[in-house]
Amino acid sequence: MSPTRRHQAGSRQTLAQALVVIATAGASYAWAMGLAPPPSVARQVAAPEAMLVRAMLDIGERRFSSALEQIDNLLASNPNFRLAQLVRGDLLLARSRPINSIGNASGGPAEQVNGLREEARARLVRYQIENPGELAPRYLLQLPQDQKYALVLDSAKSTLFVFENAGGAARYVADYYVTSGKNGLEKLREGDKRTPIGVYHVVSQLPREKLTDFYGSGAFPINYPNEWDRLRGRDGYGIWLHGTPRDTYSRPPRASDGCIVLANADLEALARKLQIGSTPVVIADTLDWAKPAEVEALRTDLLTAIERWRHDWESRDTETYLRHYARTFSSNGMTLAQWSAQKRQVNASKTWIKVQLSDVSLLLYPGKEQIAVTTFEQDYGSSNLSNRIKKRQYWIKEGDKWRIVYEGAA
Repeated sequence: MSPTRRHQAGSRQTLAQALVVIATAGASYAWAMGLAPPPSVARQVAAPEAMLVRAMLDIGERRFSSALEQIDNLLASNPNFRLAQLVRGDLLLARSRPINSIGNASGGPAEQVNGLREEARARLVRYQIENPGELAPRYLLQLPQDQKYALVLDSAKSTLFVFENAGGAARYVADYYVTSGKNGLEKLREGDKRTPIGVYHVVSQLPREKLTDFYGSGAFPINYPNEWDRLRGRDGYGIWLHGTPRDTYSRPPRASDGCIVLANADLEALARKLQIGSTPVVIADTLDWAKPAEVEALRTDLLTAIERWRHDWESRDTETYLRHYARTFSSNGMTLAQWSAQKRQVNASKTWIKVQLSDVSLLLYPGKEQIAVTTFEQDYGSSNLSNRIKKRQYWIKEGDKWRIVYEGAA
């Protein structure tokens, strides 16, 4: 081998080693070399991401011509894919001198290059996610009939999963690479640049024409802070799902001020599945997957508690009914003592009460505490009043008992 060819081979080998380092962060590179899971569990990955990862794996396997061809094809249709531009620059530079890490060919700021390196790592890890098959996040216990989809964010994998309602159970249909808060999760204060952890719902849609280019194809605000956040003293606002500017295909995994950011094409695909005021968005650090039997056991346990609450309300045995409320209960500024006094007075004026619940949604909160969010249509009738409202309750596990810690209109 000539000195020039030996030098080029050495440069490319160094670049390949740099990609191996990235690929092995949080996942086995030996497994990644297989490129894809077995057909029985394979996921459908968006074409631009699949081409990028294929190119990076080609570099790891020292197939540099194939890698460059993949990158060129990708950039022909997505010239604003900055990570792909970075990898292409490295491939070209590796022909003339050693490359020690991804981004050596870039003259950009270190913070920007480091962000793109993190995106490369995140996309390689994402590529190894297997189709969950029958598994589902334990948070999605029950979806009402008219709620077509649910979203669950796995922040550690920079992945937003989409599940469809299959007879009340959650079934995986798609997932997308996303960006979240610069300072991680668990938003507490306005301006902390964190993404909240919890159970939220899409509350509105802001079309592209009403936004600056920064938000790309549009935006979907979620209801942060929700009722539980307010009870915990959390503040801030403006947590959205939104797109990217025209000159940016995607952003690094930790780059937003707290919002969940998708590539515009992904946001547009997702938008067709969203129902304003209905679609839940569960945000977790890492996903806790469960088998159908486990989900069913959790669902039954919570439904049993809700049914006992409903039955005891109908019975007009107010003291038994009030035992379903937690010591820390709060609703519209009322403490448990104030709530109890009001219920005793109201129920004493009734000769009969009927309560029917329908369209029940059951969602578990991510995190250490056992918290559940239930939303339902409540049809209330009594000897002197009848009404129908959409209600939301937050239940918390106290010992082995589920009790209500918040109740109000949804």
